[in-house]
Amino acid sequence: MRNKFLVALCFLNVFVINAQNKEIAHKKGNVFFFWGWNRAFYSSSNIHFKGDDYDFTLHGVTSHDHPIPFSYEDYINPGNITIPQNNYKIGYFFKDNWAISLGTDHMKYIIDQNQEVKTDGYINHPGYENVIHDGKAVTTEDFITFEHTDGLNYINAELEYYHNFIKYGVLKLNGLVGAGAGIMYPKTNAKLLDFERNDVFHFSGWGIDIKVGAELLFWNLFFLRTELKEGYINMPNIATTSSNNDSASQELLFLQWNYTFGFNWHF
Repeated sequence: MRNKFLVALCFLNVFVINAQNKEIAHKKGNVFFFWGWNRAFYSSSNIHFKGDDYDFTLHGVTSHDHPIPFSYEDYINPGNITIPQNNYKIGYFFKDNWAISLGTDHMKYIIDQNQEVKTDGYINHPGYENVIHDGKAVTTEDFITFEHTDGLNYINAELEYYHNFIKYGVLKLNGLVGAGAGIMYPKTNAKLLDFERNDVFHFSGWGIDIKVGAELLFWNLFFLRTELKEGYINMPNIATTSSNNDSASQELLFLQWNYTFGFNWHF
């Protein structure tokens, strides 16, 4: 995954240096808004848990996202459209082809249950003293469940460059590259040891990303856009129980495929 990140970074650099526009993709003063959905893929990660009577790290934990099957009720109904993994953003072109944007990537993250992972540290919590055995532990439901399912919220600002490749009548085919940074504000659903399930929004850390993408722009007004985004997340302060003494920390890489639609207009 790290190699993919470097390849994407090199592509971004070449794209910007070599682009020579014959047609402006977006003019200075344009504003855009989009909404859409994503699939997300994660690297394995180490998760460190600490509290009054435990301090341990699960190494190489694997995970998955949680796409919801398409239905009118979940994807189109205005009351439920925030349930699936989604992306929304607003942006402004401060000069021809260059934009700044602000938005949220709502991903979902769930550790794989019943995986045996290398574990170090200690658990002195009554009834759980033997969970770590021979330097390993199994992520059973009576030991731990750990999800950022509402969700792994990456609130980010990005700098974006657009390049027009084809203009045919009212249609433009544009490419884009970008990079950004932001904060992580997940709602972490965690059930640890025999503590009550905890599920709250909590500022947990930060992230950075780079991306490439393409869009079909109609009448300079309506567009369909797809993006491939890769990034790094560092969350040193994840809420796991109702007690401020309990927390978790985690670092991981993510790869996200976005498919969106939106509107572009000029003031």
